[in-house]
Amino acid sequence: MRTHNKESQTQMTPRKALEFLQEGNERFIKNLKADRNLLQQVNDTVDGQWPFATILSCIDSRTSAELIFDQGLGDIFSVRIAGNVVNTDILGSMEFACKVAGSKLIVVLGHSKCGAVKGACDHVEMGNLTELLSKIQPAIYEEKTITEDRTSKNAFFVENVSKINVKRSVKNIIERSFILEQMVENGEIGIIGAMHNIETGEVDFYTDVIYIRDDKNPNFSVADLRLS
Repeated sequence: MRTHNKESQTQMTPRKALEFLQEGNERFIKNLKADRNLLQQVNDTVDGQWPFATILSCIDSRTSAELIFDQGLGDIFSVRIAGNVVNTDILGSMEFACKVAGSKLIVVLGHSKCGAVKGACDHVEMGNLTELLSKIQPAIYEEKTITEDRTSKNAFFVENVSKINVKRSVKNIIERSFILEQMVENGEIGIIGAMHNIETGEVDFYTDVIYIRDDKNPNFSVADLRLS
């Protein structure tokens, strides 16, 4: 499999980019890999890169997006931060990835048993980590179904918070970046939330957190997201 080039990226749609990632994850969980010549991909990307997707994921060593989605050099932008939270630097990176470099899809990828989410649930405070974990706190406050043992010892609570955190990150990206908001509105890019199960390797793409304006969803507007 050759790396993506300018022509393939131009022809790519947000929906097709999602399908590429879904197919890659299917290969991953079946312990299969696309046939790639990595040295050839190094040569193919010397003069430029044309990634078709941008993945915001956690720094967890078990959640490498290139492996989980079976992608090669030059195929995806990988943005990583503990807890897959959003800040100004990450928004700027995404704006570059989509507006300048032509990426067609943004995926906010959480994962099960997330250490950052557990730390936020336990209200851990330590150096600069304190400020980072504070960005997960709104997801904890939003979780209303569990009233007892709202700590990292409660696996159900941690997973609920992780899911809410992904959805909040998706919404934050659109609300805090006018550039990305307009690209979603115009159908130039899509954005979706997803969760990686570290036990099975499977990625669950959230059907209720998918914002792609195309023939399958022609009436979508980011205004709907702001009202949700």
